[in-house]
Amino acid sequence: MLAVTLTRGLAKISCSTSTAAGFHPKLHRALLRSSSVFSFVFSRPVSLAKMAQLIECVPNFSEGRDQQVIDAISKSISATTGATLLNVDPGKSTNRTVYTFVGSAEAVVEAALAAAKTAFDLIDMTKQTGEHPRLGALDVCPFIPISNATMADCVECAKKFSRRLGEELAVPVYLYGFAAQADYRRSVPQIRAGEYEGLAEKLKKAEWIPDFGPTQFVPRWGATIAGARKFLIAYNVNLLSTKEQAHRIALNIREQGRGAKEPGRLPAVQGLGWWFDEGKIAQVSTNLTDLDLTTLHQVFVEVEKDAWEMNLPMIGSEIVGLVPLKPVLEAAEYFIKKENLFILEEEQKVQLAVSRLGLNTLSPFDYKTRIIEYAVANSAATSPLLNLTVKNFVGEVAARKPAPGGGSVAALVGSMVSPRVLWLIFYFC
Repeated sequence: MLAVTLTRGLAKISCSTSTAAGFHPKLHRALLRSSSVFSFVFSRPVSLAKMAQLIECVPNFSEGRDQQVIDAISKSISATTGATLLNVDPGKSTNRTVYTFVGSAEAVVEAALAAAKTAFDLIDMTKQTGEHPRLGALDVCPFIPISNATMADCVECAKKFSRRLGEELAVPVYLYGFAAQADYRRSVPQIRAGEYEGLAEKLKKAEWIPDFGPTQFVPRWGATIAGARKFLIAYNVNLLSTKEQAHRIALNIREQGRGAKEPGRLPAVQGLGWWFDEGKIAQVSTNLTDLDLTTLHQVFVEVEKDAWEMNLPMIGSEIVGLVPLKPVLEAAEYFIKKENLFILEEEQKVQLAVSRLGLNTLSPFDYKTRIIEYAVANSAATSPLLNLTVKNFVGEVAARKPAPGGGSVAALVGSMVSPRVLWLIFYFC
């Protein structure tokens, strides 16, 4: 028989090889001979059926002060069938709002277009100012694969969106990231060099002809950069310092450094220093473009090292938008090892990371809405059953209420058991 137990917060599914447990004697002997190990421990979500395609879109609009404009763009995204708005993160100093929504390829393209059309009527770049570099009203619009989606799917989304944006609004659009058409315009900083103020002259140069839309300067809009990329984290570390001191640290740690002859310490990190007026502090503002190369706690530690040498107080950090669970747990593991702590539960690890990184310093960090796996699981756009952990799924089955049927249970077992052992069970039982 199958035994399901919960140990230290984890779901353990095991097969007793004892004949007293009710197995057929032949199955007992076959299991003992089998090289397959029928014992599994999982703490992460297990899909009980193939999830629908899920692509994330994170458009950055150059408006972070006018709440009516921010809300109007949010409504246009939420009103799009199949798109689910997960997070809206405005910044007054940067005068920029980052929206995060998910859906199928078709849904995210339609939602991004709806948001852009709303912004076209409401944002005037001739009057826009802010700390954050920008090229246009819809500055950057990336598409990111989340579930049952490939980078090729996201490249296609970026191209479809860019083509329609250029045609329907008659604005210049550049492709970047995995959708880029040339190496010299693959990154956002490359394309955004000179910013909005230098765009009119830039459009006159042959090497900067947009990928879609007109070559004429559109003063109210500027230009848009759209593309496909891996999951990026916008992560800022807070300092009681000047903007110039923060920028000095940013130059030390970012991959580009101070130039080819003096590169920075951390790969796949973009960075600069700026003044965050709402908090009356300076920030080392970074983009982490490849979490396999550099992750959250590494940036935190490197900034802390330089701040210590410069006698500058650090007061926490902030994540802009949403963040995957993995780098948060990696940060937790770093502090657990450093401080010789004993923590097993996932949510307690998350809470530790939030505390040690100081993510609540400037504003509350609700990890249930800010960590993408939790946010998607809680979203009405997805089936709750598909996002349950094994532990929670077993709880649903055991609860004294209508529970998932046998097909769902079979799917759970089938997703974890080797074909050889599974065949033995069905043959003898």
